[in-house]
Amino acid sequence: MRMARAVVASALLALATTAGCAGGDASPGAADSGYVAGDGAVTLLPESDREPAPRLSGALLGGGALDTSEYAGKVVVVNVWGSWCAPCRAEASALERAYQATRAQGVQFVGINARDSDAAAQAFVRRYQISYPSIVDRDGRLQLAFRGSLPLAAFPSTVIIDRQGRAAARVLGPVSGVTLRDLVVEVA
Repeated sequence: MRMARAVVASALLALATTAGCAGGDASPGAADSGYVAGDGAVTLLPESDREPAPRLSGALLGGGALDTSEYAGKVVVVNVWGSWCAPCRAEASALERAYQATRAQGVQFVGINARDSDAAAQAFVRRYQISYPSIVDRDGRLQLAFRGSLPLAAFPSTVIIDRQGRAAARVLGPVSGVTLRDLVVEVA
């Protein structure tokens, strides 16, 4: 059964990374951007249904390394993004504002940068003044790590991990700052 789940999760990720965007972005290259845009669907799990979130670790964009085990006891907001993803660009400023508004309450944001060159990803971070760290995930390994709890099947995707280290909520697609802050309060 576990192997079947892994195969299904791999197939879903392959679909998510090769299918065209369902959105109507008519910008050059949108037709071949190779991602599935989420519709903003929110999943909030009751505490009894929450599974342990995967431990995420890897090289940070701009140098250094990060391991989410460093954030034990904190609410952790994980956002999968790419500079090439129009909905990711649309939500970037709201994510940074939510981070600034919640970090004093023990909330840590972590980006997972997918399928970007370092130069494009760093330009994105500068343009949107993102101050929280992002792990580079060129092969999708970190995204796949969530397949057992709340799969990340769209760009962008956001998962909120509760203080006990369990995947508690997910948004598939762009998230507003208000929705994100409400979910953080609910999860905390």
